[in-house]
Amino acid sequence: MKSWKGAALLAAALAAPAMAADQGVTDTEILLGEVEPLTGPPGLLGIAHNLGVRLALAEANAAGGVGGRTLKLVAEDDGYVTSRTIQSLRKLIGVDKVFALTAVSGSGQAVASIPVLKQSGIPTMIPIGPLPPLYEPPMDNVFVVGQSYTEGMHQLALFLAEKHPGAKWGVITQDDDYGAALREGIEQAKGEAQIEVAFETRYARGQKDFSSEMLRVKDAGVEVLIAGGIISENIAMVKEAEKLGITPAIATFWPGRVPEVLKAIGPASDGIYAVDYVAPIQSDAGQAFLELARKHLTEDEVARVNRYTMTGYTSTRLLIAAMQTCAEDLTWACTNQALADGPAVDTGVMAPAAFAGGRFTNSPVTIMQADYETLSYAPVD
Repeated sequence: MKSWKGAALLAAALAAPAMAADQGVTDTEILLGEVEPLTGPPGLLGIAHNLGVRLALAEANAAGGVGGRTLKLVAEDDGYVTSRTIQSLRKLIGVDKVFALTAVSGSGQAVASIPVLKQSGIPTMIPIGPLPPLYEPPMDNVFVVGQSYTEGMHQLALFLAEKHPGAKWGVITQDDDYGAALREGIEQAKGEAQIEVAFETRYARGQKDFSSEMLRVKDAGVEVLIAGGIISENIAMVKEAEKLGITPAIATFWPGRVPEVLKAIGPASDGIYAVDYVAPIQSDAGQAFLELARKHLTEDEVARVNRYTMTGYTSTRLLIAAMQTCAEDLTWACTNQALADGPAVDTGVMAPAAFAGGRFTNSPVTIMQADYETLSYAPVD
């Protein structure tokens, strides 16, 4: 009976957002929640994101919070497993009763969560895995920060086609929504530039051995390789290329644009191309961000800061700004409207971000290249 009652209460919470629009708010506190991978290889991204959210909250709390209320956070680890993402969301919304969500894990997990998010109406930020299904068509309460994987790959492929005219390409992508988005970006670029794909394959999420794929890359004479993995997959691909003695121009995507990947690959990571919409850590903007982080995070935490800390921080700043607008009447409806119509927020680590009446910041991207010596990236000339 208790189990049935708990399920009924959760269903009611999800089915009646108008009645629960101000949940998570007391006279002294505002409770926020997020879901991300905090363990395993994807934890490099989730932990860094969590630090960015906590940094934004600490900064806001030091300035008096929102309407005098202190911001608090509940973080759930889904291990990058979609079923756990959904379970965690239902807990945050129906049990913890958070006021807003600061992240919904990776791209595939966020897309799978759409029914829960739409049904609840809770203000939701998507800064980790931006995919078009999350903002096309727009949902009243879901706000995507950054740039789509498709457009990012589109711009990266156009750059590589110009940089390496007439080259043979190899494309290795994941067999999920993330991989499909990258493939779509390449297809768009093929309509605008001469791109000859000599080898293409897909791998299953979690695959560790890429010796067979990279041997086929070698046999195909690939000169430009799109390593469309996330963390461990890209490391394995590049190290296998080094073992085989092949040196194609290698391009990865922003999920793996973190120092730990360059360090794990070793010197062979030098010169790898990437694309992103946030500043490199070694840039002036990146260094200023680290100085801010040192004011509110521990030394060990600052050491784990990466590009996901920047996106988490920017996204949460946008949410806080909207809540500040609604501080006297802090409801979901007001916050969603304030997010949609609010002015741009300039954090210095990416272009000023705003939704301009929509649900997507459509942030501009930059092509970058890895420098192994500093374990960082710099924009290409």
